[in-house]
Amino acid sequence: MTTERILLTRNGVKTLRAELRQLKDEERPKVIEAIAEARSHGDLSENAEYDAAKEQQRFVEGRIRELEASLSRAEVIDPAEIGKDGAVVFGATLLLYDEQNDAEVTYQLVGNLEADLEQGRISISSPIGRALLGKREGDEVEVAAPAGKRIYEILKVRYD
Repeated sequence: MTTERILLTRNGVKTLRAELRQLKDEERPKVIEAIAEARSHGDLSENAEYDAAKEQQRFVEGRIRELEASLSRAEVIDPAEIGKDGAVVFGATLLLYDEQNDAEVTYQLVGNLEADLEQGRISISSPIGRALLGKREGDEVEVAAPAGKRIYEILKVRYD
């Protein structure tokens, strides 16, 4: 069985480890306590509190397993080690000019687990991520997006 590697930035690994710690050290004990409390109320067949606590336990345990599996397959990429000459690589932070909106935007190219558009982190497997990889400062990139064609100019590439 081939194990697929999961690309993460250093910050991504820190964030996932912090979430795992929080789930194990805080959420899991709270759920166990809630189950015990619900059990103390007697008949479990019609106990909504018990059902809710068990559902929360399934969620927490599932997320713990998911995080542990992801972290065990994580490959941490440092963009400073692979970035050269203004080329866009995994983990790079980009200042782009968005022609359609006449605005500058900043994105960091990350893996799927770290992607969060509201935080300015876009996946390397997204249409814009794929279009930007390997390009350089000064290049214009055309992206076929669901809302139509988008054109970005790469103004600056940082490897921090």
